[in-house]
Amino acid sequence: MSTRKLILTALICGLAILVAGGLKLIQVANDETEVQVLVLGDAATLGDMTVSVLDIDRRSEATLVTVTMSGVDLDAGAADGWRVLADGRVHEPLDSDDPGGCRTVAAAESTQCTVRFDSVESAPTVAYVRAGEQRQWASGTP
Repeated sequence: MSTRKLILTALICGLAILVAGGLKLIQVANDETEVQVLVLGDAATLGDMTVSVLDIDRRSEATLVTVTMSGVDLDAGAADGWRVLADGRVHEPLDSDDPGGCRTVAAAESTQCTVRFDSVESAPTVAYVRAGEQRQWASGTP
């Protein structure tokens, strides 16, 4: 095969890739993704767990999030999966030995507990991730 034919084939392939990329960009630009943000007290089911955020208490030393969970027996790490989105970053739960802290959950009954996070300055959004799904709650107050 001659050099001219190889160059022409490469140009045609490059043009095909460019057109396909442009079409994909137009397709993605027209997608309307809607993120549902729940209000405090709304329940959500993620996989086999039903959860709800009841209160977000911002204090100078910590942010305390009161939640309810039911549907699955968890012997430890009940706070895993909870996140606070604030101050431009994601905050993980702090290890807590508080009496009301989230340690265990019983499937048969709804467990109310408090998840402790670092203190935040901006209005927090609380997220829970389980079974490849995520739900978010916001208090609506800055």
